[in-house]
Amino acid sequence: MVQLIMPKMGESVAEATILKWLKKEGDPIEADEPILEIATDKVDSEVPSPTAGIMGKRLFEEGQVVKVGEVIAEISEVGGQVSAAPAQTAAPVAIPQAVKVENTASSNGSSHNTTEVTIEKNSASGRFYSPLVRNIAKQEGVPMNELENIKGSGANNRLTKQDLLQHITNRGSQPAIATPSTSQPAVQTPAKDKPAYSAPAVSVSGNVEIIEMDRMRKLIADHMVMSKQTSPHVTSYVEADVTNMVKWRDKVKNTFEKRENEKITFTPLFIEAVAKAIRDFPMVNVSVDGTKIIVKKYINIGMATALPSGNLIVPVIKNADHLNLIGITKSVNDLANRARTNKLKPDEIQDGTFTITNVGSFGNVMGTPIINQPQVAILAVGAIRKKPAVIETPEGDSIGIRHMMFLSLSYDHRVVDGSLGGSFIRRIADYLEQFDINRTI
Repeated sequence: MVQLIMPKMGESVAEATILKWLKKEGDPIEADEPILEIATDKVDSEVPSPTAGIMGKRLFEEGQVVKVGEVIAEISEVGGQVSAAPAQTAAPVAIPQAVKVENTASSNGSSHNTTEVTIEKNSASGRFYSPLVRNIAKQEGVPMNELENIKGSGANNRLTKQDLLQHITNRGSQPAIATPSTSQPAVQTPAKDKPAYSAPAVSVSGNVEIIEMDRMRKLIADHMVMSKQTSPHVTSYVEADVTNMVKWRDKVKNTFEKRENEKITFTPLFIEAVAKAIRDFPMVNVSVDGTKIIVKKYINIGMATALPSGNLIVPVIKNADHLNLIGITKSVNDLANRARTNKLKPDEIQDGTFTITNVGSFGNVMGTPIINQPQVAILAVGAIRKKPAVIETPEGDSIGIRHMMFLSLSYDHRVVDGSLGGSFIRRIADYLEQFDINRTI
């Protein structure tokens, strides 16, 4: 008998939620074959089997939160005498009625489909299907010819889990992964010391469409509401002349890409300036614990990244102040690319101490971002636009065309007052405005 342990998915990850069991008790399992899908914060992962054998007792149900290191299932090795029968007879004692109904429905559907559907790893057209996608297709009865006609949002038209689940929903099937979201109603219970909030009634009559939030959108929604309830938000604005920075990038971007095989965007330059400003104003790099202020001695900068699904994730550049511009650029490009293809590791979205969001990438000139708890400040960088501006010179003032942008800093007024917040964002602007146009790379 082999015990399947909840793996440690990152240095700061202590628990994970079971999203979906991919194997039923009694199913044969190959070594390294995915057994279940788990979620840590906004990252979904598969847990593979450490050995070939037969799926034994599953110790947790879908939707339950399990601590790292706990035993989540038992696997009898090939040739072993342990069967899944004892687990099946004991299960009704511990499982609530509502869960039994859901499991019965899903097992009936899967037993009907898995005998009829065979999904190959690579189709005749050369399209690759991941183990997770193949398992969902088998359980939901989606044949290979139907899979081939589903448009994929992954790299090279690759079919992702979200693509398949959306297709299943549209064709009238019930996705098996949708059940965990109904098992956690306690999260929305208001604190005892706060008045209960009743959402206004929404009319659903007429020409409307009702869309259920996916798991990530629910996490984002809860986090945003919690942040507003936790921190009194204040936003300060500064307009910066970044002409030298823009001209420098235009001058070096082709050489930089040829030499480093990386494109250099403005994001690394913003991160570099923020890291310098945090060193000057370390009290922005803090968290609040009751009446205690936790000052972070490390500078980990998160960068908000929009996903193809429309959701948002914040990968973190650890110890950004220790990296040179090339190192920051490589980290930015790597994390952004893997975020968009759902390949981030759970630890790569943890332990941020400050966040940057680029609203300028959507053509916006400024924004009022919401603090990414437990941080106390977040910077929004707006679009860089050419504008007429007054240029001061020893010979006198003149009007010229300059590259200008707005910076918006939202901060927690419990610990960051107007003087600190205003001085900090002004220092970021100073570093951007004083950019050395003759800088070498």
